Amino acid sequence: MSNASDTLVVGKVGAPYGVKGWVKITSYTEQPANIFDYRPWSLEQKSGKKEINIDQWKTHNKGLIAKFEGVDDRDAADLLKNIEISIASSQLPELAEDEFYWRDLVGMRVVTEAGYDLGKIEEMFETGANDVMLIKANINDAFGQKQRMVPYLVEQVVKQVNKEERIVTVDWEPGF
Repeated sequence: MSNASDTLVVGKVGAPYGVKGWVKITSYTEQPANIFDYRPWSLEQKSGKKEINIDQWKTHNKGLIAKFEGVDDRDAADLLKNIEISIASSQLPELAEDEFYWRDLVGMRVVTEAGYDLGKIEEMFETGANDVMLIKANINDAFGQKQRMVPYLVEQVVKQVNKEERIVTVDWEPGF
C-alpha cells in the first residue's frame, strides 16, 4: 500500500464502546456490514499507516462495533477515534466490462453526443432517486457554467463510457 491511489477509504473508527477495547465503526460500503469483507484494514495514524487486524465484530443496535487485535482497553480504543479505515484497491471485486466503480469515473471528461465538452467529473454522489455526476466545467465554458450536475442514468443520459479514452458520452443539453 505504498501509494494513496492504491488504497480506498471504506469507513471510519468511531468512539470507544465499553471498556474492553471495542470501538464503533462507521461504514461507507453499500451494505454497512460488508466493510468486514475486506481485510486487513489500514489506519492512518500520526506515526504513519498501520495495518490492523479485526479480532471480532458484531452489529449493535443499528450500528457496528469491532474489537481489534492488540487493542484491549478503552484508552487504547480512544486513540483510534476518528481515524479513516482504508483497504488496498486490489481487495475490491473485479467488475464486468460494462461496470465501473465511482472512483474510476472521477477525472473522466464528459462530452455530449453532439461533441460539446462539458468538463471533467469531479465527484459522484447519491441523491436517493439516482446517482449524480458533479462535473467541473471547462474555464472557457460557452454557457458560463462552473459546475454541472448530471444524473448518472445509463441509457437515458449516459450513452457510453470509454475507459481507454476516459470519456463519458451523454445525452444532455450543455446550457442546462
